[in-house]
Amino acid sequence: MKKIIIKGGKRLEGEIDLQGAKNSVLPISAATLLCSKKSTLHNCPNIADVDTSVRILTALGCDCKRENKSLTVDPSNVNGYEIPDNLMREMRSSVVFLGAVLGKFGKAVISSPGGCELGPRPIDLHLSALRKMGVTITEEHGLLYCEAKEGIKGTEIALGFPSVGATENIILAAVLGQGLTVIHNAAKEPEISDLADFLNSAGARIYGGGSDTVYIHGVKKLTSSEHSIIPDRIVAATYMSCAAVTGGSITLNGAMPSHITSVLSVFADSDCDVTVRGKSLRINAKKRLSRVPTIRSLVYPGFPTDAGPLIIAMLCKAKGTSVFVENIFENRFSFVDELKRLGAKIETQGKTAIIEGVENLSGASCKCTDLRGGAALITAGLCAKGETVIDQIHHIERGYDDIVGTLKLVGADIEYTE
Repeated sequence: MKKIIIKGGKRLEGEIDLQGAKNSVLPISAATLLCSKKSTLHNCPNIADVDTSVRILTALGCDCKRENKSLTVDPSNVNGYEIPDNLMREMRSSVVFLGAVLGKFGKAVISSPGGCELGPRPIDLHLSALRKMGVTITEEHGLLYCEAKEGIKGTEIALGFPSVGATENIILAAVLGQGLTVIHNAAKEPEISDLADFLNSAGARIYGGGSDTVYIHGVKKLTSSEHSIIPDRIVAATYMSCAAVTGGSITLNGAMPSHITSVLSVFADSDCDVTVRGKSLRINAKKRLSRVPTIRSLVYPGFPTDAGPLIIAMLCKAKGTSVFVENIFENRFSFVDELKRLGAKIETQGKTAIIEGVENLSGASCKCTDLRGGAALITAGLCAKGETVIDQIHHIERGYDDIVGTLKLVGADIEYTE
């Protein structure tokens, strides 16, 4: 089994081209099912979750081809509406295929999705919304049997929480449905806008994507689209954290700074110099960062929960005490015990993590508990004295396109090993 070995203490300097967004390419790859002709997605990252999406599409009858950073999906021979259980269990985002398959066939069979264990992430919001759209849902032997016998019907849906996944599933189900569907309290993440842009370019009629009210006018047919995936804002935060913790200076090319304003403000508060020029982001960090008194994760446009572990790792070496409050997931701090192996001083109290900055971290053996927690261990390992060995890196590979190779390009002493 592969591991990552880091010899810390190297200052990062150079340029990085940002990969496409994991949380955008997954729902858009599901959306290709709804088209009548082949679609091509550019800036598609080479990550495990995309591999799983391609396997799901193939299992449903799509012809998928990957070349460099492009994915072409031809759904003209799609004939399946049951998503294999083993693929559903591999990633949490597999649930977005529910809306797409329902929109395509009017029926779907799925099992509970898998992914990182960050606490309860029930799909009740998804299911209750689909029921309002005319879908009958029954559960037998761990499988959900969903069917819209009279087709998907437009309706008004008020979400109790602005869930990204529920918003995506409603859009995917409604785009070929009957009449008008309105989502109130919709998620406003950039990935929602990207999904709407892809579908609209294929012939959909979606208005308000990225706002708290989304309107979907059902159409009879979608054709195809050639679409470029937006840059990954969490990956941008990752590499910025890596640069900051090593006192480094890197430039991120192909970024969309407007998507991470809440993250940029945290780096500014820690005394990093951040420069924005069009789609280029440059961060220059001091040798020792300053504490950030309080950071709270919130739904977009607030501070993203996925960036929390990265910032916590970065602040382990800051001057003074910082506080991070997690408001989205119950078990977000499972990685903290692994950071402590490197000498981090972090105390967790419920949804709050108190980070007392230390002068130095020390290399140690640790293991990934989840995707972003794994990236946090890499961030800490880059500045730790000595050697850090990170195990169970399959979590990291779910969301990062060759993070080891990318960090080596900007000066990190990091390698894969068996």
